[in-house]
Amino acid sequence: MHAVLKTGGKQYRVTKDDVITIERVNGEPGSEVSFEEILILGDKVGSPFIKGAVVSAEILEQKKDNKIIVFKKKRRKDYKRTLGHKQMHTVVKITSISSSANKKKVDEKKVSERQDKSTETEPNKNKAVAKKAVVKKKTATKKTAGKAKAGEKAANTKKDNK
Repeated sequence: MHAVLKTGGKQYRVTKDDVITIERVNGEPGSEVSFEEILILGDKVGSPFIKGAVVSAEILEQKKDNKIIVFKKKRRKDYKRTLGHKQMHTVVKITSISSSANKKKVDEKKVSERQDKSTETEPNKNKAVAKKAVVKKKTATKKTAGKAKAGEKAANTKKDNK
């Protein structure tokens, strides 16, 4: 069985016991890493990812790639700049590829619990937002009302003077 996983902005086609070099992943050599962003698993194609699919891998080593030289030049302007760096990479060995129905059920329960919690907290958020909006409107109306009153007083005093 093969899988296409996404990590480090790239996609890799892997099978069990493959050794691949990927962008740096945190972890010590010998530790386990799991990738959950699986695009294709056997015949299944995700949209964009397959829920519950996991590819497990073991970190073999953390290393630096060859030095990349960045050379900038503008002709006839005496402008030359040389920069470079070594990109960090992780070498991993794919240990297992799985798509378990149990994990899907657990994930669906977690998602439904999160949705229930979010619906419980949403009305409170809406009330808080509504209160803030009302407060802003009241302060705005007070300022304009104060100016209008001052304008009315000035108009009234001019009329009284005449």
